[in-house]
Amino acid sequence: MTEFVGIISDTHGLIRPEALKALDGASLIVHAGDIGTPVILDALKSLAPVIAIRGNVDKQDWAVSIPETEAFETLGKYFYVLHSLKDLDLAPAGQFDAVISGHSHKPECFTKEGVLYLNPGSAGPRRFRLPVSVAKVSISDDRLMGEIIMLDA
Repeated sequence: MTEFVGIISDTHGLIRPEALKALDGASLIVHAGDIGTPVILDALKSLAPVIAIRGNVDKQDWAVSIPETEAFETLGKYFYVLHSLKDLDLAPAGQFDAVISGHSHKPECFTKEGVLYLNPGSAGPRRFRLPVSVAKVSISDDRLMGEIIMLDA
């Protein structure tokens, strides 16, 4: 049986119905920062438990309690979440199965030294000509598989 973790980032206060539809069915949702408003987290929590980290625009009082990074385990896999991959200050190989980031608004998914690196892109307001997207990490038979989901927005 395959379960998946939904990944979203850079909503900047906008929760799209297309994003909620794409993340529906997730066992867990990760927001990789630049949330914009707590309403976003409430909408995501209506689908699944949420782990969120603070991005560089999340400076309001409601965001003070949200951590800048998060490490967690789910379904036997270890994840590390931070907003900008440029700020990664640890060697994830051997410690984590996946590193989740955001910030660039550019969706990206690759494996390096056995670690899945995934940036879901931005699900918020369109920036330049970049796509609007979310992602999922499927966990099946002890394997991780990242998938970028382009939204019709």
